[in-house]
Amino acid sequence: MTLEEIGSKAKEAETRLRTMETVKKNEVLKNAAKNLIAGCDEILAANTIDMEHGREKGMSPGLLDRLLLTKQRICAMAEGICQVADLEDPIGEVLEMKKRPNGLLIGRKRVPLGVVGMIYEARPNVTADAFALCFKTGNAVILKGGSDAICSNKAIVDSIRKTLREAEVPEDAIILIADTRRETTEQFMKLNRYVDVLIPRGGAGLIRSVVENSTIPVIETGTGNCHIYVDETADLTMAVNIILNAKTQRVGVCNACESIVVHEKVREQLLPVLAERLEQKNVEMRADSQAKAYMPGAVDACEQDWGTEYLDYIVSIKTVSSVDEAIAHINRYNTGHSEAIITNDYSHAQKFLDEIDAAAVYVNASTRFTDGYEFGYGAEIGISTQKLHARGPMGLLALTTTKFIIYGSGQIRP
Repeated sequence: MTLEEIGSKAKEAETRLRTMETVKKNEVLKNAAKNLIAGCDEILAANTIDMEHGREKGMSPGLLDRLLLTKQRICAMAEGICQVADLEDPIGEVLEMKKRPNGLLIGRKRVPLGVVGMIYEARPNVTADAFALCFKTGNAVILKGGSDAICSNKAIVDSIRKTLREAEVPEDAIILIADTRRETTEQFMKLNRYVDVLIPRGGAGLIRSVVENSTIPVIETGTGNCHIYVDETADLTMAVNIILNAKTQRVGVCNACESIVVHEKVREQLLPVLAERLEQKNVEMRADSQAKAYMPGAVDACEQDWGTEYLDYIVSIKTVSSVDEAIAHINRYNTGHSEAIITNDYSHAQKFLDEIDAAAVYVNASTRFTDGYEFGYGAEIGISTQKLHARGPMGLLALTTTKFIIYGSGQIRP
């Protein structure tokens, strides 16, 4: 199909989806989850091809981890779809209704966005998440995944479309653009005649390209240069455990810790222990001169390190003399994603929460929790780092808009 045909088919499907009963939507979603698990072997076989190609291309361990599917991960994808099915359907909710002096009843009703476009890289789980959230909210979705995950994405979409056919629901509720050429991506960004909103998920280059070139309104999902600040009053054992989790549990994800900020009063106690634990995980440490003195094996950090999302076994370490300096440093170099403070000082915790400019701000917890599943959304379509319409993990509500509904009894405007 041409892009025009894809857009037209998605638009046609959306007109039926927007009025679909909640019971029907939930039934389809749960069947889609069952079919993903039933087709696990086919999906894993397709993913094996993608993984082989990724290794041949020299993809980093972090990106390969993003690309990898296992039976456990497919079951988690299915569980996410089921959780979305169990969530309250926001479509049709009347947010307010007021009576005007002229007798008109004016209210606002929650409705779908329409056709949602997704451009994303080597994250096949996004395929299932995007479908679940868009379908529950009555939106059709057009997916443009990267070449690295094309076989996996095709297998997942084929399974979902099979479910839709069986349920006699428009299978064009989800369409995958199989052409992975860059030129096709650029043309897709201009499909504003059919697509109501475009959501990019991937690296800084992809997101910047979409924001700068799309004629479709964009919800920007950002990269994650996430920081953990260890305050002078911190429980240092807690700090080490949180940092290890945030940095090494999965290095190739946007909510992984990329930079550690340490108060100078705890560097002598904290950093040698932290360095030993990081070395055990084969993490390269790039530190300023004050931190490096207490971290055997660390190398000198440069200015570029403070603003880098590594998505790898690399971390930067910055020393500060106050919570104010920590906040200033983080706000200068962060990407508006997720930031954390480890502290036992209530006033410092509140100051950090109030003054850090990010979508998610934590006290005494890992940044790895910034995730739709962890926040109770069942899944997410992305983590928005912008400030209009949606911010943070985007669940069902982020895929809706409102329209005014007006009841009259013959009123005319004088």
